[in-house]
Amino acid sequence: MLTNLEQAFTMLRRMDIGKVLVPVSGNHVDAEVIRMACGLAEASSASVYAVYVIEVERSLPLDVSLEQQSARAEEILDRVQTLASELGYEIDTGILQAREAGPAIVHEAAEGRADLIVMGVGYRRRLGVFDIGDTISHVLRDAPCHVVLYRAAAPQGDEA
Repeated sequence: MLTNLEQAFTMLRRMDIGKVLVPVSGNHVDAEVIRMACGLAEASSASVYAVYVIEVERSLPLDVSLEQQSARAEEILDRVQTLASELGYEIDTGILQAREAGPAIVHEAAEGRADLIVMGVGYRRRLGVFDIGDTISHVLRDAPCHVVLYRAAAPQGDEA
């Protein structure tokens, strides 16, 4: 695991990256993840594709129209697209509907032939222990390509 950001960027810039997949969720790390993805993509002239996954309850059909969630997804994707534009990088965006986000991200990476997934996770604890959650665990375990995980810093005064 690389913890030195500059070393990590140097290593990643040496990779042959054609497409970067960036799952976003509307949390506070999205901006940093988009900055990181655009920086890495620019070094190799790669495309960036940001996706938001709407998780559909099992009691509903998978193709159900979820207007509130779709509006939120579009708002989040508009924000990250604007940020990328401000950084001088144009990105593509998309909304996926799935039962679970992890398998949807892995499937999108495989189908879209992504060379790299850049994901972010906020600092959170469950039962007193830092927890990355099911989505990130699934992507780290099953992704068909390289994965970069950005974790936000622990809040001030929080014991790691």
